Amino acid sequence: MSQDPEYRPFPNESGRNWRQEKLEVPLLLRSLRLPEALRTLEVGCGQGVALVALARLRAPSRLVGIDVDPQAVVAARRALNAERIDAEVHVADVRSLPFEDGSFDVVIDFGTLFHIARAEVGLAEISRVLTPGGLLVHETKISQLLSHPVRACARRVPWEAEPRLRAQRWAGLWATRVRVPD
Repeated sequence: MSQDPEYRPFPNESGRNWRQEKLEVPLLLRSLRLPEALRTLEVGCGQGVALVALARLRAPSRLVGIDVDPQAVVAARRALNAERIDAEVHVADVRSLPFEDGSFDVVIDFGTLFHIARAEVGLAEISRVLTPGGLLVHETKISQLLSHPVRACARRVPWEAEPRLRAQRWAGLWATRVRVPD
């Protein structure tokens, strides 16, 4: 488990994993009309469930996942290897991403920003690693309240702290923000 005192892991639930892989990710990709073959980063990738689905459904030219929990990263690598998916998985914090500026066309967040302290730092890092015109795909407050009604109740993402990420498309449970040039 991570040594970060701010980190509180979510339980690994097989039913939730199945729903994310078989229902949530396909619906998200379809409803937001995300293109194929892009350089894609998932922040807070956990066990790699969404990475497997993203690889199958969008064939990214580069697929990367990060998580602060070393045990989750090991499980994600195992899941990707079992499916013979070429992807990178790193132990890293969204508030300090180990990637060059403009490294990704898409960053996907299944709620990490709702559950970390100093989310504005995570937003700035996501903006930094996105190319201008790149997309941040994220859960909406509605999705968080449905998934984690107690834990998400008082949480919000300080979108106003990162003006380079502008709202683009909303699809109920998910939304996209586009990275505008500096």
